[in-house]
Amino acid sequence: MFSIEANAEGKVILTGRLDASQSPTAQAAFDNCQGLVAADCTHLEYISSAGLGVLLKTQKRLMASGGKLRLVGVTRHIKDIFQYSGFDLIVEIEALAE
Repeated sequence: MFSIEANAEGKVILTGRLDASQSPTAQAAFDNCQGLVAADCTHLEYISSAGLGVLLKTQKRLMASGGKLRLVGVTRHIKDIFQYSGFDLIVEIEALAE
């Protein structure tokens, strides 16, 4: 199961498993974001290459208009995925305090 929502503070909250079947839902939500976007990954359990593609596309679009994507509350497991894929060189990542 996957859900994505924006909270009152302007964070985009990702919950569950962001895989190929959920990437269109995530992309549609991120397409509505502008400027500096913080994606809260505290409850993100899994991300596939399709999910990484959504984040990459969002980062490129935001940067073209002077914004950027920042991933916050990233768990160790998800951080490992970002590091193995080189994604940590593209997007600012703030790990969850342990």
